[in-house]
Amino acid sequence: MIRIVIAEDQRMLLGALGSLLDLEEGMEVIGKAKNGEEACTLVKQHNPDICMMDIEMPIKSGLDAAEELKDHPCKVIILTTFARAGYFERAQKAGVSGYLLKDSPSEDLANSIRIIMEGQRIFAPELVDMAFDNENPLTEREKQVIQLMANGKNTKEISNQLYITPGTVRNYISVILDKLEVSNRIEAISRFREKGWFK
Repeated sequence: MIRIVIAEDQRMLLGALGSLLDLEEGMEVIGKAKNGEEACTLVKQHNPDICMMDIEMPIKSGLDAAEELKDHPCKVIILTTFARAGYFERAQKAGVSGYLLKDSPSEDLANSIRIIMEGQRIFAPELVDMAFDNENPLTEREKQVIQLMANGKNTKEISNQLYITPGTVRNYISVILDKLEVSNRIEAISRFREKGWFK
């Protein structure tokens, strides 16, 4: 019997997924969580074979939970609507066994779980293509600058925090705008977030 924990913050979808998988031969949903934190607790309590999670959930995201469960024997599957290169990259680093999209046919889900239980990994084909086409163009320092911008820091605060001059910060910001092909800081943060590149 494949024992499964599901984490999904939309209750109707959580119930539907649970019912769907319970109908599958050889599968049993042993826990349902509304966020990543509850998912981690259920996994540690019940030691399921599979933990299937959405990404964008309150309290703790699916990616944060996957990172926390990295050394747990339970196999983590991300099931999300978000085909974003940055999310995919982070999920791979967290060692997830699958990254599937919610618009896949329901029978694919059960098949994917069985294949993952045999030790293989499954990633939605769109993501694999996207990961090659969509590398984050920013350097480590530029990522630090945009993260501080997203946290609401101004040029002076960024310069103090990174021990560089305000002029250097302005140079970094203009390079960031250029690389992300946007015209201002708000668009830059929005584009960076859209791509799923914020850690």
